[in-house]
Amino acid sequence: MKKSKFASLFLSSSLLIGILAGCGSGGETGTSSEGGDTIKIGANLELSGGVASYGTSEADAIDLAVEEINAAGGIDGKKIELIKVDNKSDAAEATNAAIKLTSQDKVTAIIGAATSGNSVAQVQIATDTKTPMISPSGTSTTVTVGEDGKVNPFTFRTAFIDPFQGTVAANFAANELKVKTAAVYADNASDYAKGLAAAFIKDFEAAGGKIVAEESYVAKDTDFRSNLTRIKSSNPEFVFIPGYYEEVGLIVKQARELGITVPLMGADGWDSPTIVDLAGADALNNTFIITAYSSEDPDSKAKEFSDNFKKKYGKEPNSFNALGYDTVYLLKDAIERAGSTDGTKIKEAIEATDQLELVTGLYSVDENHHPIKSAVIIEFVDGSQKFKTKVNP
Repeated sequence: MKKSKFASLFLSSSLLIGILAGCGSGGETGTSSEGGDTIKIGANLELSGGVASYGTSEADAIDLAVEEINAAGGIDGKKIELIKVDNKSDAAEATNAAIKLTSQDKVTAIIGAATSGNSVAQVQIATDTKTPMISPSGTSTTVTVGEDGKVNPFTFRTAFIDPFQGTVAANFAANELKVKTAAVYADNASDYAKGLAAAFIKDFEAAGGKIVAEESYVAKDTDFRSNLTRIKSSNPEFVFIPGYYEEVGLIVKQARELGITVPLMGADGWDSPTIVDLAGADALNNTFIITAYSSEDPDSKAKEFSDNFKKKYGKEPNSFNALGYDTVYLLKDAIERAGSTDGTKIKEAIEATDQLELVTGLYSVDENHHPIKSAVIIEFVDGSQKFKTKVNP
């Protein structure tokens, strides 16, 4: 989800990557190999730093899934050995973590990172070592498709992609809320936010809507009042704010303080309990987010997960919890169908995934390693997330 500059890092670590090419998961070495007594799975997550809420949420649910699978006998009789590494919400650290997991720990596969930039920072290592990598929530298309347009062969995702979220937001605004004018306020340093904004604008205008204002901010900003004042003066009926909860919480708070009362909407980057602390429960009323999961989803599989998660952690699960959980089961399914811990065979099994039933809905993979799956729209009501509707692809 998060943009980061990693090109120079890849150049500086090219020697290490060359060494790693012959010692990846591949199914030939370590306890994750054919005949080993465990299957080593790495988790390269944001357990500290600026977006730790995402990584720790996924880590909690990954633990739950691993416990369930191991208690039921493991994968083909082998227990999962989970190895977590904290990438500290930093692309360089994510690269270092991937190097450790593939060269030292010799994992069969990597789950993570939570954000797009930290996921992309591992792509070359995953490719060179033939280690399947699945980002639970990296929504940028660049996670699975490089700038050259070629698919990254060993990289996958559990979450839907950014353009799909922008389209869902545009259709919701135009068709459900029946608004005719909208403003867009996006982080101009984030590929995640820019991709969402572009898709929203394109599809909202295609539906007959008019964009009356486009404003931008930069991550780590804390005072958004001047831009919000300009947005207010344009009299939009709706404001789309693609971004992350750290800034969005303050944006929502300041927007309401300035008298902007129209519906506000964002995507999965809003989905953190911290946003309620930052914005305030009242300010979040009449706001909506696109996400992968709601604990109020009436689907039986989603409800079972919610019950089990609450039993273990004493709280309602969010979409990052659900995506982390689903990623483990996606990987389990692929390993079982592959009949192997060989990285290439697992990759091929993931590519062939079709209508796999997961907590976040039926999951299939297209030719770009993008999921084909549903999205959930949630409304904030007095600080709580309430299931609004589910949108099919």
